[in-house]
Amino acid sequence: MSTDFIARLVGMVLFAALGVYWGIYVGNLSGQNQALYAVIFALVGALIGLIITPYISTRPVRALRGLLGRVSSHTLVSGFIGLLAGLIVAALLAFPLSALPSPFGEILPVFGVLLFSYLGITVFIMRQEDIFSVFRMTLPGRAGDAAGQMVDNGRTILLDTSVIIDGRIADISRTGFLYGTFLIPRFVLNELQYIADSADSMRRQRGRRGMEVLSALQKDATVPVRITDIDVEGVREVDDKLVVLARQMKSPIMTNDYNLNRVAELQGVPVLNVNELANAVKSVLLPGEPLLVDIIQEGKEMGQGVGYLDDGTMVVVEDGRGHINEQVTVTVTKVLQTAAGRMIFAHISE
Repeated sequence: MSTDFIARLVGMVLFAALGVYWGIYVGNLSGQNQALYAVIFALVGALIGLIITPYISTRPVRALRGLLGRVSSHTLVSGFIGLLAGLIVAALLAFPLSALPSPFGEILPVFGVLLFSYLGITVFIMRQEDIFSVFRMTLPGRAGDAAGQMVDNGRTILLDTSVIIDGRIADISRTGFLYGTFLIPRFVLNELQYIADSADSMRRQRGRRGMEVLSALQKDATVPVRITDIDVEGVREVDDKLVVLARQMKSPIMTNDYNLNRVAELQGVPVLNVNELANAVKSVLLPGEPLLVDIIQEGKEMGQGVGYLDDGTMVVVEDGRGHINEQVTVTVTKVLQTAAGRMIFAHISE
């Protein structure tokens, strides 16, 4: 039974009772049959209550919950502090303003409360980053303390399902290069659980690996991990929800998904791509540089052999098909950078 249905029933009873009251009152004024007026007004009141009750009870509450769910905790705290500051200023000015001649003495204190409350909320929300920066400077966290680091760093990073399943995020977080708090929305966790419960064995294995990585991240105190129930109304796809949430919270998204990366960049959302990080830290190889590589398979083109470096970089060796399962010295001819990684083209050294 939905809350709207219960609200309609309650509203129907209440408005019907008010209709009976007004029917008796109108019957007394007109001198007519009170019972007839009571029945008519009760039926009209029940109909009105049945129709309008959700619009004045459950639906405004639901809209308010949705609005609060889309607002970050920093914004809520800043708005509350700004409201308190505005009320304090309005209270200090209320006494001298009330001493003014009528009607200013009655109007200006109320106007001051509304004005300074609005200004306090607006100013504190606009300068929330500066306010929390002051808190972080005055309340430094202890080394190794997750809660202290959360206060000290202040940045929030939204994690996508793909980067959790990938697993490298756990190793990267242990290095200390990332700072802030990993924030995992509930809808990302639900998608991860859905993958872990999939009938396909490969998808199920990937989902369970993601669960293990998430558990390792929570146990590691280097970067705090927080799961939030903040949701985005009116959006169904997980990637779209992440982009909208990142724009609202002004937080970067960490992902390995190429499509999500492009969509987020087009909408002005900063993206932390683990693949790009892995490519950036690989050793730099220049054309003409010698390289020792194990050729393990044939290439796509005639006569090519393929090997891999320790970091997973593919090396395509011209005329290397005859050296499969051998370790040879090659000379780099070209380095090709792609979205998926780097490819090195080389030939057998003389």
